Amino acid sequence: MGQHRRRTRRRRLLGPTLVTTTLSALTVAAVVVGSHSMTPRATAVASPGTAPATAPAQSPAAAPAVPAAPEPAATAVVGPATTAAAAASPSASGAASGAASASARADGPPGTTAVAPATPEAATVGALFSGAVGAGHHFCTAGVLHSPAGNLLLTAAHCLDDPAGVTFVPGYRDGLAPYGTWRVTAVHTTEGWSREGDQDEDFAILETAADGEGRRIEDVVGGNTLGTDEPFGTAVRLYGYPAGTEQPLLCTNATGRQSARQRVIDCPGYPGGTSGGPWISTATGRVVGVVGGHQEGGDTPDTSYSALFDHTIAELYADAVAAAS
Repeated sequence: MGQHRRRTRRRRLLGPTLVTTTLSALTVAAVVVGSHSMTPRATAVASPGTAPATAPAQSPAAAPAVPAAPEPAATAVVGPATTAAAAASPSASGAASGAASASARADGPPGTTAVAPATPEAATVGALFSGAVGAGHHFCTAGVLHSPAGNLLLTAAHCLDDPAGVTFVPGYRDGLAPYGTWRVTAVHTTEGWSREGDQDEDFAILETAADGEGRRIEDVVGGNTLGTDEPFGTAVRLYGYPAGTEQPLLCTNATGRQSARQRVIDCPGYPGGTSGGPWISTATGRVVGVVGGHQEGGDTPDTSYSALFDHTIAELYADAVAAAS
């Protein structure tokens, strides 16, 4: 069992749930339940066809400037750098887009973990909470995923399977929610995950409700475009919120090949709570993985895994976009 999720949080949540399955020849019906509503609404999900190798190329909303923040005083934890694996790999995805900032990286050599600086990119990453928003209540990490609806998040499938009572807080630090809080209303996973817990499909797309002012989450912090079929060896910025701390971590390193459909990265100090943390390509600015997959993200805090993002997540993304529109 992996160490990258908070052990006290993972359970089968009770009550109605939405799990949108993909890669099926049949049309399925989905039920969406809000965390403050007991009245479900049915959403028809069309059968996926042949999906493109990459997610649709769309320009995400621009991220707002992040308020100035004091430099973190945390001491960096240094670990070994990962070298690129010598293996055949899928072709790279399209041109750079999203709210990524090339300067958003921890100081130090590759494989160094430190508190993430407050940047526009870091503002798109946040913590998932069960219950009250505050110290000790977050259990996984998620990132805003660019979409036409402007209300989607990307995380690991093993983090949750029911949206009831779950809240996302982008840019969360030290008990504060600088960009507000966003109620999770639906969970979309693949058929391989929902039926078999396939570690190669350990990713989930979440829908969120508009805030009290009617704003979509992407209107406030921007979002990162989905990247598929990027090669093993791609360097990424890895974010995560450890359950025992109240600030996000950031590490930049090259990814390697754990298996044909699993990436691996060496970044020290990513324990429970960092599951679902996005892997953002330093070359394209696209999100190409999340902490999860093999061993639910890894059985030690110093090595993390992600399911490979290919046509499977592209099809899931298309289904989630259709449901959220």
